Order: sequence, then structure tokens, then C-alpha cells
Amino acid sequence: MTAEYSRYLLKFKRPSGTSRGVLYEKETFILTISEDGKKGIGECAIFRGLSFDDRPDYEEKLKWLCENIQEDHQFLKKELTEFPSIWIGYEQAILNLKNGNHLYYPSEFTKGQIPIIINGLIWMGDVDYMEEQIQDKLEKGFHCIKLKIGVDWKSEHEVLKKLREKFSEDILELRVDANGGFTVQEAKIVLQQLSDLNIHSIEQPIKAGNWNDMALLCAETPTPIALDEELIGITSIDAKKKLLETINPQYIILKPSLIGGFSGSDEWIALAEENNIGWWITSALESNIGLNAIAQYTFTKNSKLPQGLGTGGLFTNNFDNHSELIGERLLFKA
Repeated sequence: MTAEYSRYLLKFKRPSGTSRGVLYEKETFILTISEDGKKGIGECAIFRGLSFDDRPDYEEKLKWLCENIQEDHQFLKKELTEFPSIWIGYEQAILNLKNGNHLYYPSEFTKGQIPIIINGLIWMGDVDYMEEQIQDKLEKGFHCIKLKIGVDWKSEHEVLKKLREKFSEDILELRVDANGGFTVQEAKIVLQQLSDLNIHSIEQPIKAGNWNDMALLCAETPTPIALDEELIGITSIDAKKKLLETINPQYIILKPSLIGGFSGSDEWIALAEENNIGWWITSALESNIGLNAIAQYTFTKNSKLPQGLGTGGLFTNNFDNHSELIGERLLFKA
């Protein structure tokens, strides 16, 4: 068994706004594992500025993995604990090596029989741009829309109010993602305003790491709170248990590339279900390689909620797409 990797720079079709600023390009690494004339491909989708493993020795660790690719699975997992995006690239490549033909988790989804329902993502921008995106999603038949907020709450609040005036919660589920954009005091006000509009949930209202403040918000909130960035960097089972028991959120959001890959996501899901905490899975600006693998994994987890999966349409120079979006239904195509 041998392995090699290559760096790839994905370029956005349109600069994409988040509470961390505007993104123009996205760095990623493609891992290829070869054995007996077969190849398996995975994506090490580091997210600069957000990933736990955004550190100077990242490529050095990728080289180390390639040099030690024949080592035992558990040994590699332990060595890559602090490099979740490298670990998921390894998981993907091994699964693809086994299953071939763009397959990672064969299922009714990969047979084209059952779709995954996803939410429509609205990127930050001026009011006109956000409303333009929303109109497009509604025309395509989405019943669940997620909006990025936390930059200009006054304008964002107006957009949400207009939406609710047109569409009741029975017709349109609205989720928002603050990416830690509010202070605790601001969050208390925003949570009430969101409740008045029957918003489904808010992701990460305050910055990660403030467990006590987040616990108080979750205990009193009129709007369900979902932890997102809060999960990044929490690697041991004991630490995961402690976080969930301390904060007791209504939901957790799983980004496999940032939280220990598929095996790390499995651990979070098991703990969440033990504690009656809801969850769903989202992508984190992966290329079509990572998106394909994450979508296949997501289907096997049998969540009834709309998932936050990307569609590969953000970049001008993406890889071949093995999924097709028809309305809100994500379908696999060979």
C-alpha cells in the first residue's frame, strides 16, 4: 500500500461572506492510496482559520501519513487525533479503495433510489443579495432555509421578518447561523426576536469556549440553540460527554472534516442521542470529493431532519460532481 497527496486551491464563483469575512478561495488536499492496482481517493479538507488542525506542521503530518500508510488503523487514528481533516481524508481513501467507483458507503442513496433532503444555504451580503438568494431557493422548492447572520443584525432581522410575513413556519422552516457573532447580552435579545418569528434554531450564537455562558443561554432560550464551532477540538469521549452535560444544548451540528471524521461524528451522535439532543450533519466547504463521501455517510445515519450538505456549486474549478440537486432533494449519480 502506498499513498500520496496534492494541494488544490478551490476558487469561489462569487466571494462568499461569513461572519469571519469574505472568502475568495479555499485550500484543500487530495489523498490517494494505492494497492494492488486499485486507488482510493479522499479529501483532507482543512478550513484555514477554523480547523483545529490549522497549524504550521499540517503538510508535514500529511507526508508522515503517506510514509506510514501501512501502519495499523488504530495507530494511525491515535497519531492523527489532532488532525481531523487528515484523518477523514484517510477514512475516505480507505473506504473508496475498498468500494471503488466513487463509492464510500454503498446504500439505497448510492443506488439512486432514495435522496437526502437538504436545507438551502443563504450567504451573507447586502439585503438585496440575500433576498435574491432566498427567492431562488423558494422557487426551487426548498422547505428549509438557513441564513448566515451576525454581521448586520438589524438588516438580517428585517429579512427574516419579511420571510415570516410571507411564509408561516408550517410552510418554511428557517434556521440561522451566527458563527459566534453575538455577545451574551446581544444573544439574549436576538434569541427572543428569533422566537417571535418561530425560527427553528440558531447555530453558535456566541463564541465557542464559553461553556458556562452557553449553558445559561441554552437553559433559558426561547429559541433552540445548536452547537457548531463548540465541538471543534474536543477529541476524547470524556471531554465530549462533559461538554454536552455542561451545556445541554437543544442540537449539535456535525462537520465531519472538523470533528474527527466519520468515526468522530459517530461518537458525537451516540452521545447526543443518549442525552436526547438533536443533531444534523453539514459540510464545511469541501470539494466534490469530500462532499460525495460526507453525503454517503450522512444517508447511513438515518436522520429525519434536513441536512446541511453543500452541492459543489460554489467553486469554478471543482472536481467531477457525483450528486445532483433537484429542488431540495440531493441524489447520487454514478
